[in-house]
Amino acid sequence: MPWFSPKEQPSAPDNRIAASLAHLRALEFQARGFSFLPRQPVQSILSGRHGSRLRGRGLNFEELRHYRPGDDIRSMDWKVTNRTGKPHVRVYTEERERRVHLLVDQRVSMFFGSQRAMKSVVAAEVAALAAWRVIASNDRLGGLIFDDHDCYSIPPRRSRESVMELLSRLAESNAALAAGQTSKASQLNIAMDNLARGLSHDALVIYIGDGFGWDDRSDELLKKMSMHNDVIVINIFDPAEIELPRLDELIVSDGEMQIAVSGNRAQLDERFRDSYNAHVGHMLNILKRYGLPLISVSCAEDPVNQLLKALGARR
Repeated sequence: MPWFSPKEQPSAPDNRIAASLAHLRALEFQARGFSFLPRQPVQSILSGRHGSRLRGRGLNFEELRHYRPGDDIRSMDWKVTNRTGKPHVRVYTEERERRVHLLVDQRVSMFFGSQRAMKSVVAAEVAALAAWRVIASNDRLGGLIFDDHDCYSIPPRRSRESVMELLSRLAESNAALAAGQTSKASQLNIAMDNLARGLSHDALVIYIGDGFGWDDRSDELLKKMSMHNDVIVINIFDPAEIELPRLDELIVSDGEMQIAVSGNRAQLDERFRDSYNAHVGHMLNILKRYGLPLISVSCAEDPVNQLLKALGARR
């Protein structure tokens, strides 16, 4: 949770604590200079150079016709050719649009931030940037937003209405988070399973969250989704989850109330590092095993610049 000195304490929640719909809508004008299309700059984590090349749009079967000089021999349909005695080829056309599913984590584990904003806010901002970019690329946008109790599914559509539905749900989820609630680790697998059951092939799945609750079942669901679809994981983290600020006493606040945290410096550092490693360590290892791309986004910096850097673009 953001730390403020007494003079800096906000009198009311702001976009650092709960992202408003207006704030997420305004990000449309910053969602430029990067993409999730197959053609990526060489510096991009999604380029073939890094072993994470995207499949791109799928292929639709168009027709079966007689072979013509110049046709690719690999497109021959040998069953029809043998049955008719005449060479036939199968003709495919590339899909004009791609389905992109955003899987956005809005559990209480995301209601934490030490500098710029809460993890839940940064996740909403990254999701908004991705959503606006997807629609600008003429692809279909869908999503599944989950908290500790429910999953909210948005079917893929190529329209601004789909973006607005997703952003409205994100703003509501942001506003509902509060300190003192208990985060449900198993909800991650429930959300992943719900999304996996609705996938077909050649879609792009982008998970945006902190990986809390990732386990062996998550590994299975990840493998299932990635067999015929592309998967990108955007890990939202706060620097204080890895290393506590160098202060003798920490003042922790949720914007309304605050408490002082003190104790053995070495023990606190070790506990925070162990907690972080337990939440995301397994997830990071399995992504490396499957060769899936990971984009880390810190709560302490502008998410736009971080996405641009990760995807090989420049402002």
